[in-house]
Amino acid sequence: MSKRTNTASYADAVKEDTPNDSHAEKPKVDKQQVLLSASAADAGHFSLVRAMHLADLITELNGACGILSIFSSMRYLSDPTSVGNIYAALAFLPFGLFFDFLDGKVARWRKKSSMMGQELDSLADLISFGVAPAVVAFAIGMRTPVDHLCLAFFVLCGLTRLARFNVTAGNVPKDANGKAQYFEGTPIPTTLGLDAMMAYWVWTGQIHTAIPFGTWLTGTALEFHPVLLLFMFHGSLMTSKTIHIPKP
Repeated sequence: MSKRTNTASYADAVKEDTPNDSHAEKPKVDKQQVLLSASAADAGHFSLVRAMHLADLITELNGACGILSIFSSMRYLSDPTSVGNIYAALAFLPFGLFFDFLDGKVARWRKKSSMMGQELDSLADLISFGVAPAVVAFAIGMRTPVDHLCLAFFVLCGLTRLARFNVTAGNVPKDANGKAQYFEGTPIPTTLGLDAMMAYWVWTGQIHTAIPFGTWLTGTALEFHPVLLLFMFHGSLMTSKTIHIPKP
């Protein structure tokens, strides 16, 4: 038996099944779902790109800002005299927030939302507002073994918060437009407050050995920078279930 008779082709899948009555309303077809679930032969070339909505592409720009921030931090590590690189690492993050806001507005405007878009949004947010700030903190001097654990805790809190959001988003009360009324825990883009603090330290030269409050347990295996307690506190706020932040 031929493959055509065994598997419905992409063209067949997206064809609207119209009854004999030509005036009957045609059912809507989710092109993205069809493209992603079709076999490679049926979906054709570049099916993933063709499946993306405009909002998904904007979300990718959010992730790109986080990635470019990380690269800028790495360039600064290779040459600590190039302060422009660490400024660039911090400057990319507000642009990530801009694209994070924009993708949601575009999705509601075009009435195009999907599970893929939701997952993309969470992954991009983790890069731009979780991993990238932690890499900046490392680059400006928070590099002891305990510092590593503190920064890892911060990033994992963001990861857990986003995973919980994806699972519970449908249970949060919605407004008349179908938008969730509040965030459970502080949203991960609020880490931009930490980015602003680090930008001030860079501007005033309070980095490396001059980081505010210095180190505790200096000279021991447990030496760490106490300012990282702010990162851990912020991470705890992100994972809180009792804190409800109204959505703008």
